[in-house]
Amino acid sequence: MNKRLHNLGLALVLSLPVALPAVAWVAPAHAEQAKAKEGWYSNIVDIEFVKQNVDIPPKKGVMLIDSRPAARQYDNGHIPGAVSIPDSKFDKMTASLPEDKSTLLIFYCGGVECMLSHNSAFKAEKLGYTNIRVYADGSPDWAAKGMRQSVSGSYIKKLLDEKANFMLIDARPKRAFDKGAIPGAVHISDTDFDKHVDQLPADKATPLIYYCGGLECVLSDKSADKARKLGYTDVKTYVEGHPDWLKLYGQAPASAATDSAGPAAKAKAGVEPGKEKGSITVASFERVMKENPDSLLLVDVRDAKEFTTATIKGAINIPIGDLEKKLDTLPKDKPIIFLCGTGARSGEAHDTAKLMRNELQTYFIDAEMKFNADGTFSIKERSK
Repeated sequence: MNKRLHNLGLALVLSLPVALPAVAWVAPAHAEQAKAKEGWYSNIVDIEFVKQNVDIPPKKGVMLIDSRPAARQYDNGHIPGAVSIPDSKFDKMTASLPEDKSTLLIFYCGGVECMLSHNSAFKAEKLGYTNIRVYADGSPDWAAKGMRQSVSGSYIKKLLDEKANFMLIDARPKRAFDKGAIPGAVHISDTDFDKHVDQLPADKATPLIYYCGGLECVLSDKSADKARKLGYTDVKTYVEGHPDWLKLYGQAPASAATDSAGPAAKAKAGVEPGKEKGSITVASFERVMKENPDSLLLVDVRDAKEFTTATIKGAINIPIGDLEKKLDTLPKDKPIIFLCGTGARSGEAHDTAKLMRNELQTYFIDAEMKFNADGTFSIKERSK
């Protein structure tokens, strides 16, 4: 009897939950950290971290930095409040960084295939900044998740110069608008938004750009959100607003832009200009490369390490950071095609060349390119 009681007690003990030592729960690493690429900066953050630290008005003690080329990438769409410091110009723009080395710096660029933000983060660390993060998913992730987008003053001027189809809207009170506004802007104050929705375009796909009184003003954000709720699908803000426009252009109307590349240059070697100013169509590039590759000079503006790994047969390497000092080595008598993986650095190279040596026949490929070790390549048209 005692034995049976003993066995019953033992069975009851074995069936009870076992108390284990307390173990601290460790959160899983961010998905991108788990598949970090060679050369990435170590402190990676996700969109939730960015959303908590980025806002309009900007949060004190935080600087969000867009490391992409300005004219081709930052100007036409960036995270609101981000400062443009292209990685290729980082060393020349260090004065744009905050004096306080403990400021939280968040760098981002064109997504997980883009190394520009990581490169800039390492440079900032060498300058003594101690609180640095990289939003590796970058602008593609921000846009894909429907977050607010902003544009620059120079992009608005470009649209005005080109007489593009868009509506620029001043969300400030009328007394502020009457004292001065950006040329071509329509006045719909945020306070009276609901009373004047009839002034908005009937086509909900028409690009709308709202602005107000600068980084401390929330009126443009509020009006932009209202427009989105009405079904407008392409709504952005110019968060630096009217004060920034005055610094850049004053009250003078935007001047008409001209294409510096003449018809002869475009026709030479079968080059056909693409939709983006300064670009070459993928079709004409592939055709010329097949029929008469020697008629072009291919300049790969990626870093030397990327170039050594793989490039197009016959291309030369001038990293974007070295381009200004090597422009004098480029010929005037043949079209020059700048290359990179996404069109970002190559577009910046074209802009730099036209600014400093306008006589050069330069173009860039506004598409995704893959380079193979055997000198071959593939191109994927960018979806517009």
